[in-house]
Amino acid sequence: MTRHRPRLLVLRALGLGDLLTAVPALRALRRAHPGHTLVLAAPARLAEAAAATGAVDHLLPAQAPGRAVPATLNWTGPPPDLAVDLHGNGPPSHLLLHALGPRRLYAYAHPGTPRLPGPSWREDEHERARWCRLLRWYGIPADPGDLRIPPPETPSPAPGAVVVHPGADAPARRWPPGHFATVARALHRAGHRVVLTAGAGEGPLAHRIAAEAGLPASAVLGGTTDLPFPRLAALVAHARAVIVGDTGLAHLATALDTPSVILFGPVAPRLWGPPDSPRHHVLWHPGPDDTARPGDAHGPVPDPRLLRVTPQEVLTAVGRLPAPHPAAEPVS
Repeated sequence: MTRHRPRLLVLRALGLGDLLTAVPALRALRRAHPGHTLVLAAPARLAEAAAATGAVDHLLPAQAPGRAVPATLNWTGPPPDLAVDLHGNGPPSHLLLHALGPRRLYAYAHPGTPRLPGPSWREDEHERARWCRLLRWYGIPADPGDLRIPPPETPSPAPGAVVVHPGADAPARRWPPGHFATVARALHRAGHRVVLTAGAGEGPLAHRIAAEAGLPASAVLGGTTDLPFPRLAALVAHARAVIVGDTGLAHLATALDTPSVILFGPVAPRLWGPPDSPRHHVLWHPGPDDTARPGDAHGPVPDPRLLRVTPQEVLTAVGRLPAPHPAAEPVS
């Protein structure tokens, strides 16, 4: 008779950046439960990224609009031995997992689910640290610094290029296209190879910036659909630098330790930014009384703090970045 391995279900049905900030927690769970099959409930498009973490065995497709909790999970077979809520903090995600009948459920405490124990939620806490603290409360050692992923074996489509990513999920985190064009044009004229990456539907934006910067249409990668994750990861891993807003590609540059300049607006870098390192330069201009979340990260217009960042600041920051790892140098 075949004996099935116990299953550990993690709910993190969000985007690429959210997945990458959860890597330390996923790795901690993997180490703590080496005999379990670790299943990640996340959007199907993240399957290759989840595999790249080295912690996930299977992806259970699950998503909802925005940052909402999925209505259901298509779970089959025996209940999970352990379910872990890395999606958020509240009854919708707690109850979604509880309905599967797990033997154990790890989550932050919430008044709406008083029978579920857990640590107290903190608003002013970095996302990587938040989920590691949750696991430590349950006795699982977790290191927020354990966030690196290995570069893929896929060759880069533009080795040694400066990668510019102008898109973001919400206008509040999109730097003006004209600013991106100014930066791309200056880098191009200085002798750098510049490519622009575009997610699904972002092609017109990227092509407009490329044209204004004097770059050929071939400088735009993606746009009609997302770049396949192995190709995107190879591009970033072998880049000279990445220029990006507070979005998933910024977290990918951090995970691959590629030099980056990251532009922040409605949310403070201390909540979503990279570790303190000369390889990652953060630009953020809060007001004197701004909190960690001074604006709406999903707002309909660019955040004023983001608009205070100038093209010259970005160019200066790129010039101060250290050299990439040898693997990022152009292939002759």
